[in-house]
Amino acid sequence: MTRKPDKPIDDIARQARRMKSTRDNPGASPLRGLGTFGMIGWSIAVPTVGGAALGLWLDRVVPQGFSWTIALILGGVVLGGFIAASWMNKEGGDK
Repeated sequence: MTRKPDKPIDDIARQARRMKSTRDNPGASPLRGLGTFGMIGWSIAVPTVGGAALGLWLDRVVPQGFSWTIALILGGVVLGGFIAASWMNKEGGDK
């Protein structure tokens, strides 16, 4: 005689699988997009501001025929762009 599985147990198992699937694949969220936007902004802003601060200091300590500040701001933007691009590639790799 074959025993029929209990319906409540099947319902609980189905609900648990659905909850696990939702947790593993959260989907798109406005807050996630805002967080991504913020992370990309900070990854560009921090090296740029750091380059500006270092450039101002170098302009006082080691004056040259060019502006250290402008050169290091541009260097910070480029470095920040590389950081942002690598972060986006890492985050976008699972899609």
